[in-house]
Amino acid sequence: MTDDVSPSSGPAYSGPRRILSGIQASGALHLGNYLGALKRFTALQDQGAPCFLFVADLHAITVWQDPALLTAQTREIAAAYLASGLDPARSVIFPQSAVRAHSELAWILNCTARLGWLDRMTQFKEKSGKHKERSSVGLYTYPVLQAADILLYKATEVPTGEDQKQHLELTRDIAAKFNTDFGVPGFFPLPEPLTQGPAPRVMSLRDGSAKMSKSDPSDQSRINLTDDADTIVSKIKKARTDPEPLPETLDGLAERAEARNLVTLYAALADISREAVLEQFGGQGFGAFKPALADLAVQSLAPVTSEMRRLMATPDEIDRVLKDGAERAAAVADPVVDEVKRIVGFWRG
Repeated sequence: MTDDVSPSSGPAYSGPRRILSGIQASGALHLGNYLGALKRFTALQDQGAPCFLFVADLHAITVWQDPALLTAQTREIAAAYLASGLDPARSVIFPQSAVRAHSELAWILNCTARLGWLDRMTQFKEKSGKHKERSSVGLYTYPVLQAADILLYKATEVPTGEDQKQHLELTRDIAAKFNTDFGVPGFFPLPEPLTQGPAPRVMSLRDGSAKMSKSDPSDQSRINLTDDADTIVSKIKKARTDPEPLPETLDGLAERAEARNLVTLYAALADISREAVLEQFGGQGFGAFKPALADLAVQSLAPVTSEMRRLMATPDEIDRVLKDGAERAAAVADPVVDEVKRIVGFWRG
């Protein structure tokens, strides 16, 4: 076996196009998730792309999760998928843990990945901080599980944010090494990052230099997808800003993180450019801009919030979608794992 494999070695994968992504089952989903992921998944589906979208509950338990809450969060994320316009008849929506092949392939790929590759993963260093020895082994190795998630469905494209590009590169390295080690060129694809134009980088309402996050202890830092209209208006009204009016050009936002964030939010919700926002509001103060942004946010999220609340009140409906999705996902995943076992040389009775 070789330790270093060029991702470009061997013939290219020639199978069908597939897109895969997932959202971790921890914490409430927020506006950043909607604009950066859910809205984009729906656009891909509507363009006819074959999408596999899962709730990443195996990834969630790399840190402690309350079991009852984990179940509820799994349903909530599924509800958000559906409320955002994803159609379970066209996209496969399922819980990661319901398809055993994820865990099976992850172990095999753990034996393909190299320790040095994982040592270079910056997210583990960021998440473990000064307490590396107290972190779970799962937190260290979860990039390999992420690779298994992708390769299990032979996904050819993965919607990827800046914070996940390193993990996709690891997936490509693992796929190339497996293909080379076992003499099966082109068996696994080398998945490409999928971009649909720049995703809006949604920042905290309390700190324009930090991403909007479901792990932020301040609920005022984010707009949750389950927030009602009054809460959304209140949070935007209290969002941190500065005393200056909005500039008329983007250059004027360069050193104004909070102002830039609110302009970005308006542009993303209205599906227009930031330049167009400044053409409309440049020279005006936040006393005029914040109410307009709040109205737009409420108008944009109201259908999603309403449908999420309806679905969460009828968990049986969500469970039917997840069960059907898990069965459809397994129908694709199980033959891949069976073939991997044959390639590796496991006993086949």
